[in-house]
Amino acid sequence: MTYWNTAVCETNGINIYYIRTGGNKTPLILLHGLMTNGECWTDLAHVLEKEYDVIMPDARGHGNSSVPDFGYRYEDHANDVAGLINALRLSQPILLGHSMGGMTAAVVASRKPNLLRGLILADPTFLSPKVQREVRDSDVADQHRRMLNMSLDEVLADARNRHPNRSEETLELFARARLQTSMAAFDVLTPPNPDYRMLVSAIDVPSLIVFGDKGVVSSAVAKELQSLNPRLQAEQIQDAGHSVHLDKPERFAAVVKSFIGSIGTDIDS
Repeated sequence: MTYWNTAVCETNGINIYYIRTGGNKTPLILLHGLMTNGECWTDLAHVLEKEYDVIMPDARGHGNSSVPDFGYRYEDHANDVAGLINALRLSQPILLGHSMGGMTAAVVASRKPNLLRGLILADPTFLSPKVQREVRDSDVADQHRRMLNMSLDEVLADARNRHPNRSEETLELFARARLQTSMAAFDVLTPPNPDYRMLVSAIDVPSLIVFGDKGVVSSAVAKELQSLNPRLQAEQIQDAGHSVHLDKPERFAAVVKSFIGSIGTDIDS
């Protein structure tokens, strides 16, 4: 990855660290989920970098970005993304987000449609109020607090047990990202999330939602969202869970490339 650029963008009073593959190509921003970081998109970026200028930021509270004392709502994350787009002077990038990053991407697209060329939501956190409360009241934050007191080798061993089919390189990337995630980042789990139905209804760019058959978004929810927005396409990937891009990486990359190709990617002059 030494030929990729790394830099820091100052926006909204904080520093956002990002990795960028570069080149005079259509910009594609990849937004990660909770407890990961931009570098966790490395495998997908390798697949896409020949055709796109791939930009992988660390969300606030994650990776090498700032850890402010407050400001971890989805609106804050969305403002950071919009600030990054403006600071880098990106011409209508395509925005792809997974999980927390998916919800963030939906907020950006619904509020600032002129910023984007297209939108891809990978099993976003489109949760009912009841499930939002269940997640908040679960021990996910306490588990992470315990993880932060573990060594990298211990976190890696835990990851190997949970994901025996993933490569050692991928496991190490995610383990390091886990240890770089602040406890403050878990404030994003505090209900209420933005109303995802209202968000999707307001989106006015070509959009795609990609989800597994064992993830957060169900086929029924995807169909409902398509009825709310005729510009939304939906693609379910079989034998995949919430981390659909990791469970079926080749299929996920193919779906992403096909969608982007369908909306056109000529760089504005």
